[in-house]
Amino acid sequence: MAGGLAACLLLVAACGSDSSDTAGGASGTGDATNATEVLGAVAKAAGEPVKIGLVSDGKAATVDQSVEIEAGKATVAYLNEHRSGIAGRPIELVTCASQADPGITADCANRMIEQDVTAVIIGGVAAQESAWTPLHEAGIPVVLYSTSATALLADAKSTFSFADATFGTIGLPLKVAQKEGVKKVTAVVIDVPAAKGALEASAPAIYKKAGIEFELVAVPIGTADMTPQMQQIAKDDGEVFILGNDSFCISALNGLNAVGFSGPISAIAQCVTDSTRTAISGDQLKGISISAIAPVGTDNPSTRLYNAVAAAYGKNIDTSKIAGINIFTAVAGLQTALEDLTGEITPATIINALKTMPEKELPGSGGQKFQCGGKASSAAPASCVQGGLISTLDDKGYPTSYEVAGA
Repeated sequence: MAGGLAACLLLVAACGSDSSDTAGGASGTGDATNATEVLGAVAKAAGEPVKIGLVSDGKAATVDQSVEIEAGKATVAYLNEHRSGIAGRPIELVTCASQADPGITADCANRMIEQDVTAVIIGGVAAQESAWTPLHEAGIPVVLYSTSATALLADAKSTFSFADATFGTIGLPLKVAQKEGVKKVTAVVIDVPAAKGALEASAPAIYKKAGIEFELVAVPIGTADMTPQMQQIAKDDGEVFILGNDSFCISALNGLNAVGFSGPISAIAQCVTDSTRTAISGDQLKGISISAIAPVGTDNPSTRLYNAVAAAYGKNIDTSKIAGINIFTAVAGLQTALEDLTGEITPATIINALKTMPEKELPGSGGQKFQCGGKASSAAPASCVQGGLISTLDDKGYPTSYEVAGA
């Protein structure tokens, strides 16, 4: 499994949260209302197809990411019908379900190489590096909507990530602390190496540079009563950031409430699901800050476009699942980055086009900008985005409008 935040969030999802839940309140399939207006004019692709691969865990015993494949197919149909595909040629999507198995994931990558794809999009698979390694060695560009695997982010050759890997765990609580004027952030973290490691490696230096004290409090999985841990935290005049699944979050929020904590609270989006909203009162959830890659759960141009694509070209796509809009962003983002590509389409020309692209708006991202080629982060040359989205929860535990925040 990929290290750092990617592994952490996969573990968070596996440790009791409902993978179909998001922090957003929208659910069901896309709304076709005014779909024609939202999708734009018809601009059909023609000619020889351009093969683009998509590796997703799909549906397995421990995970159901099948929405990624369905959303990918719908997005390609939309791009071929309304955005002239890639360089005027239709996109042919080659899919492979890796079933959260490292061996099958590697097989998927090898299959992509055998089928002469020109680029591969890797979804939120459990073994991202197992797919990436053979593709990287073969010189095939890899696009991800998110990763925090060190090897992938450090690659300046042929890897492109459309999300800031550390914004959800470091950027969010830091931005909230600066906004609220507090001088300390305490991270209450589920006690597993992947979760702790994502913060221990980078957070202290970043917070020190910002003039804010940082403390990490690791709490074992399954701790039902966190009141003892929260008693000490409540004595500090600072912010609490929660990194864990929904059951972990519920215990943390109950503990903070029991000791009368009234300071600012931030949390990863996976913390707040329907289970959280059932267990925690709305007045406790109101005002909690969460981060997101995509503005799921609110009505905005990005979700309206994705919903219209899902309704027009998909079949029963649950647009409340964030993995779906994330794949939309990855596929449509790749097409957007290649808008100026002309002539021969090969892995090499796609890599060059991605590296030399001007800054553009990332589709489905709520207004975030992206630019690849090491422009977003010198420390992580594969990253094409700096910063992320922040929203505060309303009195029902759903996000209000999202705002774009820099790193």
